[in-house]
Amino acid sequence: MSILNIGTQALMANQLALQTAGNNIANANTAGYSRQSVVMEAVQGQYTGAGYVGKGVTVQTIKRNFDEYLTRQATLTSSIAAGDQSRSDNLKQIEGLFSGGDSGLGAAVSNMLNAFSDIASAPTDLTARTVALTNVDETASRMRALSANLDDLQNGITQPLTQMVSNVNTIAQSIAEVNQSIAKVQANGQPPNDLLDKRDQLIHDLNQYVQTTSIPASDGTVGIFIGGSQALVLGTTVAPLSVTQDAFGDPLKSKLAITRSGQSIALDESTLGGGQIPALLKFKNNDLMEARNLLGRLTLAVTTSMNDQHKLGLDLDGKVGGNLFTPITFGGNNIIPKLVGNTGTATLGLAINDVTKFVPSDYQIDFTSPTTGNITRMSDGVVTAFPQTPPATAPALATIDGLDFQDLSVAPNAPAAGDQFLIKPFSTAANAITSQFTSPRSLAVSSPVSVAATGTNSGSLTVTSLTAQNLATPIDNYTVKFTVAGGVTTYDVIDNTTATTVASAQPYVSGQPITYAPTGVAGWSLTLTGAPADQDTMTVKPNPFPSLSGGNATAIMNLRDKPMFDGANLTDGYASLIAQLGIRSQSADYTAQVSANLASTAEKDRAGVSGVNLDEEAAKLLQYQQAYQASAKMIQISQSIFDTLIQGMGR
Repeated sequence: MSILNIGTQALMANQLALQTAGNNIANANTAGYSRQSVVMEAVQGQYTGAGYVGKGVTVQTIKRNFDEYLTRQATLTSSIAAGDQSRSDNLKQIEGLFSGGDSGLGAAVSNMLNAFSDIASAPTDLTARTVALTNVDETASRMRALSANLDDLQNGITQPLTQMVSNVNTIAQSIAEVNQSIAKVQANGQPPNDLLDKRDQLIHDLNQYVQTTSIPASDGTVGIFIGGSQALVLGTTVAPLSVTQDAFGDPLKSKLAITRSGQSIALDESTLGGGQIPALLKFKNNDLMEARNLLGRLTLAVTTSMNDQHKLGLDLDGKVGGNLFTPITFGGNNIIPKLVGNTGTATLGLAINDVTKFVPSDYQIDFTSPTTGNITRMSDGVVTAFPQTPPATAPALATIDGLDFQDLSVAPNAPAAGDQFLIKPFSTAANAITSQFTSPRSLAVSSPVSVAATGTNSGSLTVTSLTAQNLATPIDNYTVKFTVAGGVTTYDVIDNTTATTVASAQPYVSGQPITYAPTGVAGWSLTLTGAPADQDTMTVKPNPFPSLSGGNATAIMNLRDKPMFDGANLTDGYASLIAQLGIRSQSADYTAQVSANLASTAEKDRAGVSGVNLDEEAAKLLQYQQAYQASAKMIQISQSIFDTLIQGMGR
């Protein structure tokens, strides 16, 4: 009987081994499947006078070939790779929107400014004026189109972001259900391999959307945490995720929130790690916002500069020019109070101070008292306290990056300590920009001011440029008189109408403008080169023949060389924009390649332990087949011995 028992046990053990090998082969391509192995052990031998006699074999367990460290590494690197690839793909879409060449916004801006050179040569040519206005309209159209394209890209992100969050909630619920099943069979004493594989695969799938941390519990369940310490799955309980607004309700930004006990908690984006959801949030809240701010800065700087210069000229009917483009005003979309927590009744404002100093960024104002606080530039975290030293001109709290941040509150309304505001100067600047002019006669390209040298001048002065500074009042008649003494050259500015010296003994430097622009009075800026002789004079006066002058057209054209975008010229602003977005896209693409390689290596390491090798399993099939046949032979021999014994007893 002992031989029969040994043979039967061996037959069953090898049959189970054959079945396990077959199961491995069947699941060779099943995602998340871990190779299984039969662990056999010898049955305790029986003591006899001749020593211990073996009693066969038994199957101890079905082992799951699994390395926790390698599995975690594969899941983590895969999560990071998924996020990096998602961000890279989206940045390439932005890069594609801002095209170069003749179809790009940069070409439109250059063509628009260059069109004024023809008007400068022929101020009364209506055809040249019409061409210039057409280019103005084309520039506005391309600005609007780019803004609309960014809107479309943002809307295209919102839907998949919501769907991904829904998928996370579904997977989290599935993990909770598997946790429950594992906890139920935990008392059986044997590992539920298939359930464990299923849970690991669900965790892997979950990490494609958002990076998680897994912590096992004593009952066999696993807790899933995101954002550092927020429990998404705890045993069989799930805290669902949702997409929500940020603290200011900014419609252009989104936050990920987790709901626990009926309370929604917004998660810090920087703690979410890898996965497609954090990548989309970063793209929407940072990358796409930077693209909007860069486009808005370009739009606001170009249109404001051209509007300001155009208003310093005269049209063919002698009227002062108006805006070439729709003037951009700052309203509720630009100044956003915090949704919850503000207790004051402040009214804040924003005004342009200097278009050449713009930085493409949002700003946050934090009041520490009704009159003091800090302004944080969101792009790099630079903090400026207000009131500034020296203080900004009222009602400005501070002047930063060419912008006046204003408190327009009228008593008894005022800010309160703890109040916060989000300031967005550029994000919507290009949304509705249009050209204002349709009549070429109304194009104000004539200069209202002229300059002439006195016939007795003996120096080498040459006029480089003359532009009006404002037209608050009619231009007066002025004389610029030079004095050369002791090798030092100075000048006086004399108002000929009142015979008053309005500026005296000012140092003269060739090529540097001589500017007279007092507040509320029509002013001008005259640039001369060369050296004057003592008592040389230049007369600045109203232009007697404005319709024949293209001076303001020249001034508009010269804006193309004005340093404006981080030191770059106005016409180089678009190239700078493309470069910044291109560098960001290339960096993201490189990061995606590196993380993909790391994820591939980690998965190979995991598969080296848990994956199914078909050649190895085929060899095991032959091994277990032979053992099974030998076990069957053992049973056959046992049967033969038993038959012989019965026959012998029958005699």
